[in-house]
Amino acid sequence: MLKPLRKAVLPVAGLGTRFLPATKAMPKEMLPVVDKPLIQYAVDEARAAGIEQFCMVTGRGKTALIDHFDIAFELEATLAERGKREALALLREEAMPPGSISTVRQQVPLGLGHAIWCARTFIGDDPFAILLPDDLVLGEVPCTAQLAQVYNETGGNVVAVSQVPREQTNRYGILKVGAVDGVRVEVTGLVEKPAPEEAPSDLSIIGRYVLLPEVVAHLSQMERGAGNEVQLTDAMAKMIGHAPFHGLKFQGRRFDCGDKVGFLEAQIAFSLARPDLAPQVREFLKNYVNS
Repeated sequence: MLKPLRKAVLPVAGLGTRFLPATKAMPKEMLPVVDKPLIQYAVDEARAAGIEQFCMVTGRGKTALIDHFDIAFELEATLAERGKREALALLREEAMPPGSISTVRQQVPLGLGHAIWCARTFIGDDPFAILLPDDLVLGEVPCTAQLAQVYNETGGNVVAVSQVPREQTNRYGILKVGAVDGVRVEVTGLVEKPAPEEAPSDLSIIGRYVLLPEVVAHLSQMERGAGNEVQLTDAMAKMIGHAPFHGLKFQGRRFDCGDKVGFLEAQIAFSLARPDLAPQVREFLKNYVNS
């Protein structure tokens, strides 16, 4: 019987050095795109896919991420007293059920695979999603919901993929592709950050995954890969042939918010997607186009 997808792991232990000094005292996942922090976008996306339980893999100085999802009694009381009903409703709409968020610490930076291994007790014997908050996806159907649909149809592993320039394959986990069925591709191999001349395709994994719990056993071997880190891609590769494994060419646009230019582009794209902001944003952008 297919187990329902109800869990998500959010690796958020990174230092955010590319955004210093903004991230000196604030987690990079709390950087806002328009009026919501990156971590909120990730959680909202997961909830839209039916996710009910969350595990944040954190590091030192990341308590603001947990505080963000706590109930702010003083703030809510002040808003109610001042008649700020719209703002109060927004806070309560984003509130998380008690006990739905847990945290574990990744004490040493040994890579994404190590971060997922740190959440092994939370994962247990259940399928789980992974969302990297740095990757923000704008689309009509949330990216994780698209992955969940493939999981429900195949019962196996599925990762979100997009095409990258061949010369940039050494930045990503790259797929070796088998049968192609529309936007769904069979994964026959995975290579972490291959040189362009050695890359098996130009399809790269982005920060969205739905995986079977068997991946944890492979991560437990603590084998070091690219960058001398425990690579999630290497552990996933070991599951190929033992369960269905697909890449999904998701519908939507991905923004790399771990990069300054990608972060700034996301601000514009998400602003233009908001009916309350789009007219003003289009107007002020005229002042900068071709200047």
